[in-house]
This record gives sequence, structure tokens and C-alpha cells, in this order.
Amino acid sequence: MPQHEHYDVAVIGAGPAGGSAALHAAKLGLKTVILEEHNVIGEPVHCGECLSGIAEERFGMRFPKEVVSLPVKGVKVLFPDKHNCKLTEKGYVLEKHTFEQWISGEAQNKGAELSLGTRVQELKRENNDWHLTTSKGNVRAKIVLDGSGAAGVANRMLNLNPKFKVTTGIQYEMKDIPNDGYLHFYLWPRLAPEGYLWMIPKSNGRANVGLVTHEITNAKKYLDQFVLEMGWKENVVVKTFGGPIPSSGPVKNTFTDGMMLIGDAAGFTSPLFEGGTQLSLVSGRFAAEVAKDAITQNRTDAAFLQKYERMWKSEFPSYQKIIKGKNALYALSDEELNRVGHLMPNELSNLSSWDKAMVGVNVLSKHYDLYRKGIVDVFLAFGYSRAAHYGW
Repeated sequence: MPQHEHYDVAVIGAGPAGGSAALHAAKLGLKTVILEEHNVIGEPVHCGECLSGIAEERFGMRFPKEVVSLPVKGVKVLFPDKHNCKLTEKGYVLEKHTFEQWISGEAQNKGAELSLGTRVQELKRENNDWHLTTSKGNVRAKIVLDGSGAAGVANRMLNLNPKFKVTTGIQYEMKDIPNDGYLHFYLWPRLAPEGYLWMIPKSNGRANVGLVTHEITNAKKYLDQFVLEMGWKENVVVKTFGGPIPSSGPVKNTFTDGMMLIGDAAGFTSPLFEGGTQLSLVSGRFAAEVAKDAITQNRTDAAFLQKYERMWKSEFPSYQKIIKGKNALYALSDEELNRVGHLMPNELSNLSSWDKAMVGVNVLSKHYDLYRKGIVDVFLAFGYSRAAHYGW
């Protein structure tokens, strides 16, 4: 249970957002506690576990070998006719539970406290402090950083924002899946309506094989059909895991008096391919930096904490542009998707202005119907889904 009653910062959740927030807050000298509802950090795993190399630079720390399952070359996008386009940019597939445990361990090394099996039951603000009733006692904090994920403790308890849209992710960890060193994302509406499928390779021949779709009731049926068609039906399934993923972009209110929302709790997932870990790490750092300034200046009111919103808005990509492109993409038929795939260069990582211009000329001269259906928005969404724009 928490060792003290009063903290500078109480962090709800020990995922990537909460761990990053706690680590950076502790490094800045703030008295910090992490309140994690599960008894083991990082379990159960909810995501595909991939993270771009640029995230390591933005986080400001090298990832130790034990948290990395497999280095990867980048991403392949596969269309219904099996045509593919590559985006070569280095990254990692993580052992996500180990990764999250490492971050929280680093936070503890800097002085943060960790309380496992601690569920926040009530939030009240009195005399410029937050009073948190938990399953293991009461805690007071000048600032609360909510990294509770899609469950959204603050949103649920304080009605801070309407319930955001979510998509459902489900995946199997499977054995003996061949890989070429790339993450594979399949745009196959037949088996992932308003979503996509994936094969994310891991060490020792393992891979995460899964999908996201808005058709929640059929998700497992679609995934099983995908596994069958890929010839993997007889492969061993080590485990099944997944969960809800925010899919509508940031919530309206990412801060209020004495509180900031970080990671999935703030809706910070990249809308096209739902990557959220890099956004979580950086939003946690931003929130910790603003918390330090607020406590130093004794200004924990919402007007001061608006600085947090300015920081993430100036850094994170244009969500509405990505969502617009995603909606246009999901409105395309298989035949139209195949045409889009063949319009795109085989390698997307080093497109020149000339390459982009030639694609535009081709669209306008030969595929004007796709232009009218928003293909330009689709291309923009793909561009904003790169690692540099927090896509993964």
C-alpha cells in the first residue's frame, strides 16, 4: 500500500503512460506514487507490442535487451490482392509486460513509490488537493496523472469527457510463423471490416497474429478465418489477448484542476493503425514536466495546466486529418483498395516531391473516381501514420 498519505503526484496506472509520467516526475524531484490496480505490471497485455526506434530517442533512454523481443525493419501494408508496399523504418517488437515493468522499475529507482493491487475507488478535490480513496487506503496528491487506459478512471468518475469510441483488438501469440523482419498489416475488409489484420513477428518464431474491427461480435470468427487462409491453423496458439482501443482521437478535456490525462485515457492513439505506446511515453513526459512547473509555482489550477494541452497539440499529429483519411479508406471496396495499393510506390520511406507529384498526376488522369472518394485524404493519413508522426 502507499507508504505516505500526501504526494506531489499520484499516477493512476503503470502502463507506458503512467510509468513514463512517474519516471519523469521522480527525476524532476516530485514525490510520486503509482497506483496500479493489477498485482503484476503489464499483465494482461492488450496491444500488438511494436514500437518504432524513434520512440526510444523521444523517451530519452535506451531500451535494455531484455524488453526487446525482436528488432524489425519497418512495416508492410498488404492489400486484398496480396500486393504490398513497404515503409522501411527501424523499430522493435517488445515483450510488452517486461517493458512496462522496466519503466516502473526505473521510476522506483528515481524515488517513485509503487502500490500494486490498488484500485482507485473515488476521486474528490478539496482545498486544492485530490483525495483518492483506493482499495488499499487513502491518498492525497497535489496533481493526479490519469494513465488508466481505455477504462478512463477520471472520465468515468468525474464525467470529464463523453465516452470515446473504441475499436476491438484481439490476437493470438502463435508459434512457427515465418517472417521477413517486417510488421505486416493487412487491409482486407472481408476479414476486418473498418479495421485491419496483422502479423507482428517475435523472437523464436513466435508472432502476434490479430486484428482490429468495429464488428466486435465477429472479431474472433474473422481472426480464425484469417489464420486458416494463411495456412497457420495447425500452429500452436500460446495465448489469446487483446482489448478495447480508443479510435476517435484525443478527448476534448485532457486536463482540469490538478489533473492531466495521459496515454489511452486521453485518447492518444494513432487513428489509422492504433499505435499508442509512443504517444503514451511522450504524453507522460509532458504531463510530468507541467506538473513540476505547476507545483513549483503553486499553480495547479486548470488555467495553468492548459500548458499541457498546448504541448501535445504542438507535437502530436493532426488527428482529424488522419480520421478523415481512415474513414475514406474504410469506404473503399476491395477493388478500389487494390488500385490504391498499385498507385503507391513499393517503398514509402524515401518519397521525393517528384514521386508524390507523379502519384497525383496518375490519380487525376486515370483514377479520378478515387480522387472523388477522398484518396488524397487516404494518402495523407498514411503519411501521418509514420513513426515520426507517432504512428507506431
